[in-house]
Amino acid sequence: MIVFEKAGKQNTEKTLELAAMRARRDNVHLVVASSRGGVAEAAVRIAEKEGILDKLVIVGSVVDKGVQKMSAEVQQLLREKGVPLVITSHVLSGAERGLSTKMGGVYPVEIIAHSLRMLSQGVKVCVECGVMALDCGAIPYNEAIVAVGGTGTGADTACVLTPAGANAILECKVHEILCKPY
Repeated sequence: MIVFEKAGKQNTEKTLELAAMRARRDNVHLVVASSRGGVAEAAVRIAEKEGILDKLVIVGSVVDKGVQKMSAEVQQLLREKGVPLVITSHVLSGAERGLSTKMGGVYPVEIIAHSLRMLSQGVKVCVECGVMALDCGAIPYNEAIVAVGGTGTGADTACVLTPAGANAILECKVHEILCKPY
């Protein structure tokens, strides 16, 4: 495992390269979280270089009442390249965060999210985007993937994991952390 000195976007290229090489080696899907689209563009470039563009899936999110951060230009690039784009609510915060914000308290899914953050924010994002991609049908059920997530902006974490659906979240298995910040 590579441990980066600091979290953040300065680790994006290295994280995506490690993840793409592993996805190619294992012949598995590469699922990459990207909010605004910069990581998605880099992932497309690196996946093309590694010859795994057909295995790439990008996961974005709805931030507020149908608002998406990813630009229309990046979404168009993904369509042109034939890369599936999953845009949905965060599985580890969406509905429960809405309840906890409105009503106070802590709910079970938020506990899972905070527990994963003990390893790193990116590990939480890797699990989350794997589940989101699986639930939307962008990747096959019960198969390992390489997932990429990050802290704030950029990508700084890559994991090999087998996602489970949101309705079976505790069946997710993180097999290996390829890289993460300290």
